[in-house]
Amino acid sequence: MSIRSRGRKIALQVLYLLEWDPDKDVEGAIEDYLNGLSNRPLSPDDPSLVFARQLIEGVINHLDEIDAKISELAKNWRLDRMASVDRNILRLGTYELMYCPDVPPQVAINEAIELAKRFGTEDSASFVNGILDALMKKLKQKSH
Repeated sequence: MSIRSRGRKIALQVLYLLEWDPDKDVEGAIEDYLNGLSNRPLSPDDPSLVFARQLIEGVINHLDEIDAKISELAKNWRLDRMASVDRNILRLGTYELMYCPDVPPQVAINEAIELAKRFGTEDSASFVNGILDALMKKLKQKSH
């Protein structure tokens, strides 16, 4: 697994933890995640963890815009009715598509689909793909 793929996996799990315990801060949630790793603990300067922190902080700092964009594109799906895992995968993918010009759009979408396959339900991957693909097309239209 690449450094960035592993970072996305960590970011997803920490965002999930933060959603279930909104009083916890990012560092506390990361600490909880790290304490749950019994087989291979990570050092604080591990490149995957550094990338995960960037993603987590980016999602949190842009959460209102990200959630508004997801809500706009998720026809017939309210954000609060989505599965928590799907919602947080969409947040990560949307953040990368909107705010990470160094990440090719197709890579952001493919990585989100892989997270959905691993952590979501049978329908998660196609749901995530549909919304992020629509966002990518919308962003491309804006740039032309």
